[in-house]
Amino acid sequence: MSAKAVLSSFSPTPKSPSSLISVSRRNLSCHVRYITISSPSLFPRCCLFRLSRRSSVKRGAWKSFADVKSEPYDVSESAPAPESVKFQDVVNDVVLEDKEDLDNVGPWWEHFPKRWVIVILCFSAFLLCNMDRVNMSIAILPMSAEYNWNPSTVGLIQSSFFWGYLLTQIAGGIWADTVGGKQVLGFGVIWWSIATVLTPVAAKLGLPFLLVVRAFMGIGEGVAMPAMNNILSKWVPVAERSRSLALVYSGMYLGSVTGLAFSPFLIHQFGWPSVFYSFGSLGTVWFAIWLNKAQSSPLEDPELRPQEKRLITANSVSKEPVKTIPWRLILSKAPVWALIISHFCHNWGTFILLTWMPTYYNQVLKFNLMESGLFCVLPWFTMAVSANVGGWIADSLVSKGVSVTRVRKIMQTVGFLGPAFFLTQLSHVNSPAMAVLCMTCSQGTDAFSQSGLYSNHQDIAPRYSGILLGLSNTAGVLAGVLGTAATGYILQHGSWDDVFKVSVGLYLVGTVVWNLFSTGEKILD
Repeated sequence: MSAKAVLSSFSPTPKSPSSLISVSRRNLSCHVRYITISSPSLFPRCCLFRLSRRSSVKRGAWKSFADVKSEPYDVSESAPAPESVKFQDVVNDVVLEDKEDLDNVGPWWEHFPKRWVIVILCFSAFLLCNMDRVNMSIAILPMSAEYNWNPSTVGLIQSSFFWGYLLTQIAGGIWADTVGGKQVLGFGVIWWSIATVLTPVAAKLGLPFLLVVRAFMGIGEGVAMPAMNNILSKWVPVAERSRSLALVYSGMYLGSVTGLAFSPFLIHQFGWPSVFYSFGSLGTVWFAIWLNKAQSSPLEDPELRPQEKRLITANSVSKEPVKTIPWRLILSKAPVWALIISHFCHNWGTFILLTWMPTYYNQVLKFNLMESGLFCVLPWFTMAVSANVGGWIADSLVSKGVSVTRVRKIMQTVGFLGPAFFLTQLSHVNSPAMAVLCMTCSQGTDAFSQSGLYSNHQDIAPRYSGILLGLSNTAGVLAGVLGTAATGYILQHGSWDDVFKVSVGLYLVGTVVWNLFSTGEKILD
């Protein structure tokens, strides 16, 4: 007789099927439950039932066995009562435990946390983002030789990307917070990939066409950061925030590594247009995977396992759709302005290195095209590693009880003063190897900013994290536009030492502002 039949036969009143015990599997395990049934009208003595479950699994098929044994027990007042449990409680416990067991059965990749699938896809998008961005810094050398561009024209072309990038920062944040990050990030990747493929065509048509296409590319990449910030603020628990953001932003650095490493080879073998055709086409592959796997929030994902959904919703700030934006309230907060000003100071130096480093290696260190690309890889690879190291350090400090405010200030101070120190050493070194080492250390310490200001948007305004990143990154992009163009002007009338002095000065200003006015506490609900 089955377990259900045995238990049902002793019940004073019939039970509905939903109240009967449900026996499911647990791999290679056996559970024992004791159920006391006492009814004076039916039994003169109490019966203690022993319910055991054993499971056997073979090649995906499984069998369950249930044993029910009755043991007489004296229920007189003098006899101690056994520890008993209610029948329904046993059923609930068994069903809950078995449901979790079923979720853990199967290949490991089927149970890989979905939130980290989202993080990896965002990482891949940012890898493509910088691959498509830095290829121009290598290709500009043969392009300027072919089209006879002077340094001012090169600076104009390099800065034209930021025209479009500047336009879509705030718009991208509003769009992501109101519509959803999945649609916005998907749009951005496809848009900039098409613009990348069209770059060689635009260059052949003339300088105005090239400037427009580069600006269009900036429009697509401009929505990426706000969209990503919106998605991760919904998917990633607070305790995993720094490391997840560090991993995503390290995708940018590894994108720079990949772009700078492969661009010289492609240019040498197939000509400079091949860089734009090959890199741009990769966006379509990413887009197909993104549409199939990603959702804007855990609540919209029908494939998300219940345990992970509970974990995310229990450890993440509620993310209701934004309908109205309190601009006056946002702009009245000192930590918001600390974030905006610090982002400007940080990006001035970062974008100069991003766009002008190959030229510096070529003109100052006398590296050829191939050497310039290869030596540019080392600083960006160092950034990818140090960003993740900084993320783990920051999360570990928070988990040990250090305040979020203190952690953000420590990490960003390293991100400011580290690059400032090593850039000041460039004017004192005499060998190319030492110059590359200084540049590498400068960018390696710069990457600690991912656990500083770049994590701070979700700290102080979780519901408006996309909008807030759009605001601060607008200032950062403005620094890129002005800094990249100004570098071309400075090099025509001065030297690289003058370029680095401006960056160092802004790093110092950012350090002071950040430590005086920033916070890691939520200031906007």
